[in-house]
Amino acid sequence: PSRNGRTVAPRRILDVGAGTGALARRMVASAERVDAVDPSAAMIEEGRRLPGGDDPRLRWIAGRAEDAPLSPPYGLITAGASLHWLDLDVVLPRLRAVLAPDAVTAIVDAEIVHGAYWPDVLAIIREYSEAHDHTETADFVENLGTSGQFLIQGRRSTEPVWFEQPTEEYIEMLHSTSTLARVRLGDRAVRFDADLRAVFARYGLERLRFEVTGVAIWGRPA
Repeated sequence: PSRNGRTVAPRRILDVGAGTGALARRMVASAERVDAVDPSAAMIEEGRRLPGGDDPRLRWIAGRAEDAPLSPPYGLITAGASLHWLDLDVVLPRLRAVLAPDAVTAIVDAEIVHGAYWPDVLAIIREYSEAHDHTETADFVENLGTSGQFLIQGRRSTEPVWFEQPTEEYIEMLHSTSTLARVRLGDRAVRFDADLRAVFARYGLERLRFEVTGVAIWGRPA
C-alpha cells in the first residue's frame, strides 16, 4: 500500500534527480518501468554502464525535473538527496500532478556517522562543492512538512549498520554525487582527490569504517 511508501497501480516509478541510478537501477525488479530523470548526460551515461543500467524496463530521461518529458501516472515517485537542488515551487506541484491516486513520493537517504577525520573532509567538500550549506535530507523534508509544502504520511529508519570501504572507493562515491561529479569539478577534480588523500594519510587511513542508517520519508506534495 502507498501508506508504506510502496508502489501502487500502475507499477511505474519516477526517480527524480536519479544521477547514476543508485535507486532506479535497483527498483526495476519491482516495477513495470522506471523513469530515471537527471539533467546531466554524463551521469546518465555512467548509469547506463553500471549493473542494471541497461535493463529494458529502465528509461533514462535527460532533463530537469521541472520540465523533462514524463509519462504519468506514476505509482511511486522517489528522490534521493536531490530535492534541495530543485525549484520546489515548480517541482512539487508537478509531482503532485503526475502521481496516481493514493500513490506517494518517497524521499530516501543515508545518514552516516563518521570518525575524527570528518571535519577535515567536510571542509574540503565545502571548498569544492557548489552547495556550501549542508542540510541532512531528513531535516530538509521535515522542514517542507512544517511549511505545509509536503504532507508527510510516514517515516522509517533502518537499524544502523557498520560499513567499511577503501578510501579510494569513498572518494569515487563522492564523485557520484551531483555537486562533486568529475564532469562538474572539471580540472579541479585532481586537486580534490589529492586533498582528500592528504587528509586520510594524515590520519593513517587506507580504509574507512563508519555507521550508516537508511532513512525514508513519504507522503504527497501539498
